[in-house]
Amino acid sequence: MRLFRKVGEFFKDFVNTFRHISEDLEMYLKLDPAAESKLQVFFFYASFQGLMWYRFAHFFYRWRLKILAYIIYYFVRVVFSMDIHPAAQIAPGVVIDHGIGVVIGSTATVGRGTLIYHGVTLGTKKPCGGKRHPDIGENVMIGTGAKILGPIKVGNNAVVGANAVVLEDVPDGAVVVGVPAKIVKWRRDMCDDGEVDREHSDSETGFGGLEDILETGEKQSRR
Repeated sequence: MRLFRKVGEFFKDFVNTFRHISEDLEMYLKLDPAAESKLQVFFFYASFQGLMWYRFAHFFYRWRLKILAYIIYYFVRVVFSMDIHPAAQIAPGVVIDHGIGVVIGSTATVGRGTLIYHGVTLGTKKPCGGKRHPDIGENVMIGTGAKILGPIKVGNNAVVGANAVVLEDVPDGAVVVGVPAKIVKWRRDMCDDGEVDREHSDSETGFGGLEDILETGEKQSRR
């Protein structure tokens, strides 16, 4: 009976992996203005494919089939240039844009609705055991080349500018830029339910003028 229960749990967990992948697809359509359909994202977005294969690696890792997990992990590193450890905990409904150069450590966590650009590192300050990577909240935007290091927390709806180096906790709704990262403003384009307020946004992406911070690390003046 115990064996049958374990087998049932295994297949139930495996099916949940596909549900998580489906939620990722939905979020790509929501957060990436270039995404026109699920088929386009599924077949032609290398970053989505890397994230999808991580989902399977994470599934096998949880079930202690670590050989399979690490084979997939190595495949993703070589083919997609994305280094996502199978032990990392990434909630369903996450978007990794472009994907090249993204590194996510083994004890990192990433919340639902988070958008991660290329070259981002969720890493550690020093080699040590235990918890050593950051926890990223929900609906967070992490700009190109940003480095978030150590067992710190980035709050819900926060924005991390391009090439920022974050070494301390970031509160909910804060926009941080620089080396080391400092709070420069507060994100105002979010509704009470955490959804992007597209109606009042000044950008087709719904990021409310945050594209410059995500791509260059600073706010550019608009004519």
